[in-house]
Amino acid sequence: MRSPALARAAAVILALEGLALVVFALIELVGLGAGDAASLPTALALIVLTLLGAGALIAFAVGANAGRSWARSGGIVFQVLAVALALASLTIQPVQWLFTLAVGIPGALGFALLVASARAENPRPTE
Repeated sequence: MRSPALARAAAVILALEGLALVVFALIELVGLGAGDAASLPTALALIVLTLLGAGALIAFAVGANAGRSWARSGGIVFQVLAVALALASLTIQPVQWLFTLAVGIPGALGFALLVASARAENPRPTE
């Protein structure tokens, strides 16, 4: 039994996270052009890796919307990493609450939606 509403909601979260990473990479690219980078190779590598992560999140969004298990699995990994990053940010003083909430809430919501979508699409067999 497919649950398009849950899959679509999870896909929206993943796509928005992917778009946020694209925006972050663009901001870093502008900073690179302004000469803010201490190391050019490191800055370029960070930008490329950020864009790869954004591409992966957008691919997972498309796949999750289509009900693909590989996309849900990859999306869940990204959501767990987002929640871990948000929790780790609590150890930095002063706590940057905007960052913590902006990363943690979508991560937790995306995780819950992906798990709910998987459960709805793959019901337990009855005996």
